[in-house]
Amino acid sequence: MKDEYTTIVNPVTGEFKDRGSKFIAYAFPVYTQEDIQKAQDQVRKEHIKARHHCFGWRLGTDGNQYRANDDGEPSGTAGKPILGQIDKQGLTNVMVIVVRYFGGTLLGASGLINAYRNSTAIALETADRVTKLVEDVYEIEFDYSIMSNVMNTLKKYSINVLNQEFAEVPLIRIAIRKNEVKATLLKLKASIGGLRLEEIEEKTIIAGLKLRFSHTT
Repeated sequence: MKDEYTTIVNPVTGEFKDRGSKFIAYAFPVYTQEDIQKAQDQVRKEHIKARHHCFGWRLGTDGNQYRANDDGEPSGTAGKPILGQIDKQGLTNVMVIVVRYFGGTLLGASGLINAYRNSTAIALETADRVTKLVEDVYEIEFDYSIMSNVMNTLKKYSINVLNQEFAEVPLIRIAIRKNEVKATLLKLKASIGGLRLEEIEEKTIIAGLKLRFSHTT
């Protein structure tokens, strides 16, 4: 599994015109189905009178989370070209919605494909991009008696600490690059427990320490 991806930083727009029809593309960074629905609601609210609101989106790095929708245009002439541009530019966690205002002249299948493809490309080409890591978030729960071991270990291995809660039971959330999770957790256990790495297995229990997987970002 790829453990890094490229997406866009902020929402952007692009516009393309052909024989009176106007195609306005809205590109959004999205990470959840809720983000996707929010983007759709926003664009539909702004363009109530538009004839079509076609879209394509892709999430994640496994290649399995995507959708293309023609919203009344001939099959394959809108959603597929939109998604094709997202993929061509090597992006994920991106949604593009293209709003069409009909200009009175039929464009035909090739004209529609060209318009939806180009409006999407124009929007995406203006977007600032960022490459991010796919990381697993873990929660470290521990006794105060081993706090110094925990803190020193996190510093030693330059672990990305997301937040800390020092209540009755201290809790620290960390993020680990997806492809480095197994090796990193073994090193953490060994260092915190004062053991040699060769003595550690995935199921090894360290007194006063609990490691829990939370989610993937």
